[in-house]
Amino acid sequence: MESYRVLIKPSAAKELEAIPNKDRARLATKIATRAGNPRPPGGEKLSAQEEYRVRQGRYRVVYSISDAEKTVLVVKVAHRREVYR
Repeated sequence: MESYRVLIKPSAAKELEAIPNKDRARLATKIATRAGNPRPPGGEKLSAQEEYRVRQGRYRVVYSISDAEKTVLVVKVAHRREVYR
């Protein structure tokens, strides 16, 4: 399987910076693993959009996949109660 490029929107990068260091390191690892397998067993497709989400503790990472360009775009990183608003 080919590797995907992982891109992070500036707004998502800002949200990631606001998360405590311990959780930020775990989230960064989850985001980095999307390069090898953007559709892992733990990731779920959101029903209303062409987006996926992955859970890491109390936080969620919402991302979209472009198979034609081989990219994964991280759209939002937030606490589980705020991510879907």
